[in-house]
Amino acid sequence: MSEESTKGLPVWLPPALLTLAVTVTGLGSAQLWRDELATWSAATRSPGELARLAGTIDAATGPYYLLMHGWVAVFGDSTVALRVPAVLAMTVAAGLLAVLGERLVDRRTGLFAGLLFAVLPGTSRYGQEARPYALATALAVLATLLLVTALRRPGWARWAGYAAAVAALGLTHLIALTLLAAHALVVLITWWRGPAAAGIAAPVAGPAPDCMPAPVAAPAPGGEPVPVGRPPGVIGGPGGRDRRLWRWVVALAPAALVVTPLLLRARTQRSRQLSWVTPARLDDLSALPGGVAQSSVVGGLVVGVAALGAARLGRRALLPVSALLLPVALLFAAGAVVPLWVPRYLVFVVPFACLLAGAALAGVSAPAALAVVVVAGLLGLPDQTALRRTHEWPRSAPVDYAGAARVIADGQRPGDAVVYSPRDSWLFLDLGIGYHLDDPPRDVLVTEDEVRRGDLWAAECAQPAQCLDGTSRVWLVVAGRRAEPLAGIQGPKGDALRADFTVAQVWQRPGLTVALLTRRTAS
Repeated sequence: MSEESTKGLPVWLPPALLTLAVTVTGLGSAQLWRDELATWSAATRSPGELARLAGTIDAATGPYYLLMHGWVAVFGDSTVALRVPAVLAMTVAAGLLAVLGERLVDRRTGLFAGLLFAVLPGTSRYGQEARPYALATALAVLATLLLVTALRRPGWARWAGYAAAVAALGLTHLIALTLLAAHALVVLITWWRGPAAAGIAAPVAGPAPDCMPAPVAAPAPGGEPVPVGRPPGVIGGPGGRDRRLWRWVVALAPAALVVTPLLLRARTQRSRQLSWVTPARLDDLSALPGGVAQSSVVGGLVVGVAALGAARLGRRALLPVSALLLPVALLFAAGAVVPLWVPRYLVFVVPFACLLAGAALAGVSAPAALAVVVVAGLLGLPDQTALRRTHEWPRSAPVDYAGAARVIADGQRPGDAVVYSPRDSWLFLDLGIGYHLDDPPRDVLVTEDEVRRGDLWAAECAQPAQCLDGTSRVWLVVAGRRAEPLAGIQGPKGDALRADFTVAQVWQRPGLTVALLTRRTAS
């Protein structure tokens, strides 16, 4: 793809098409992993059941689950169907990134930024995942693009669009609202010193003579003309006041209105939701580029080229640099106090790194820039291949839910039961097996399933021996590869199984062990 061949096309089209092609490739190859199983479990519940779930756990993801509930009702719950929304979101993100780059800098910057974003392993990883991160990425770029538009050409319609995008961003991914710190910085500088000082002024053909008035962007219907440079706080001349700052504050009101209840509910669930997260450490920052790019080599390359782009842009780098760094700094600071630091929560900043990198690539010849994009793609090929085998991390530790389910399906008899150990882990053993079996064995220890509980985990009976009474064959599914699957089961569950059953056969699958237990005969 040469630059000449794209001149007649909208700047967003080549990055969007490339992203679509890359993310669709191998879309259903990797099994749903644990987080996607949670999405499947939630999306197949009714709205009322989703409300009960949000009251117990995962409130922050509740709006996304509701969206996926509507999607599944129309398109089904196959692996591909569950992941298509993420594909579409990443495709939109790439196109919007190209438009943002064109608006802030020039067409070449937008084009190369979008193409680089398309080939990142992280774009494929989160563009092939039934989770909200791809949608949050698209909304982060959209909100930033609409902010630039509203600041350049103020008008209520533009601010309303920005308000809707920010509200949607918060409903999709609460942590992505840290992006508003960057928006606030740009708005304040624009209000105080003008768009040029904030790096968001539209390009002007040639310098205006000293005797000429400052160039202005065409006003929106009902909006004010906006000078590219002006005294602090003044718009349209000395007698006017710049209303952009307060309009931005007003635009945040809808987001605050809809997000605050969600934030308060999510805050009460943090200890359970994020019990597995450790406090942030300094070395986490050095690992972040590789984490969000899903490749240490490619992540390092993007950071290096982005640094060159920031130096080339000067003041025009303010928005993308702050959109990249401020969310990271805020989450890291919070993560040092409370368990919040999870690299994938920051996937939405990746487009801004690509925008800066695109600015650096725009400064060299088109063949050289495209060569860098190709090199990034080639360096990421091993990770692209690996993430299409499994979404688990590390990639060397996949969990074969489908393989374990096939074992059970091949040997299942009427009256068989199934037992999971552990039941309450984030592996979601019961969901993984249930997803792949049309008619799973009776979950004999369950007293209240996860839907009725309004939870992601079912409740088990307190006296397993009594619940197992009358069952002659049990399929035991255990996390990890276990030569002796009964040995590691703790508590009354393990005691009952060891006392009343013997292991007839064991099958080991990646990440899981399946055992067929038969009841001991009376001696």
